[in-house]
Amino acid sequence: MRIEIHGLTKRMKGNEVLKGIDLQLEGGKIYGVQGKNGCGKTMLMRSIAGLILPTEGEIVINGKKLHRDISVPESIGILIENPSFLGEYSGFENLKMLASINLSLADEEIDELLEQVGLSEQRDKKFGKYSLGMKQRLGVAAAIMGNPEIILLDEPINAIDGEGVEQMRQVILGMRDEGRIIIVACHDKEEMELLADEIIVMVEGEVRG
Repeated sequence: MRIEIHGLTKRMKGNEVLKGIDLQLEGGKIYGVQGKNGCGKTMLMRSIAGLILPTEGEIVINGKKLHRDISVPESIGILIENPSFLGEYSGFENLKMLASINLSLADEEIDELLEQVGLSEQRDKKFGKYSLGMKQRLGVAAAIMGNPEIILLDEPINAIDGEGVEQMRQVILGMRDEGRIIIVACHDKEEMELLADEIIVMVEGEVRG
């Protein structure tokens, strides 16, 4: 598994939000993206997910150019910004509906996902009554559902307590050990250093380290 990013630039309303980014990302690694709000972290992740068109440059995934050979990555899980689910349905029901779109998951597999992220006891609770931390856990579960080759996680431990943070860390490390490319944006520098194999520092749309 490999992602190559060459000269990625994105202009919006006259501003360059991404400036000539070059990166090589390989399977079996966790890449931590660090930087202040507005530095381009989320825009980079959206670009890799195929959600925005670059102004210049290209993204190549396993030899296939995004927006030419493929419109979106063929195997990707995403948690970008606040996870959104249907409030009147339970965590289990929300995952089951998501899985029905393009996956074939047994109920037992969905229950295993909920256990992985620490939501077994809230399986049948309506999403609308979830705490912020529980919502974030369900967002992680949705992102890793079906074992995608690329996983993008924007602030995956946001609003999660200490024990939950360790649980999320183990889930992410486990996915890395299965050979996936994992890209994590996180404000917590200490957590990032514990989790990431490589840290990508972004400043005003540029990669500085």
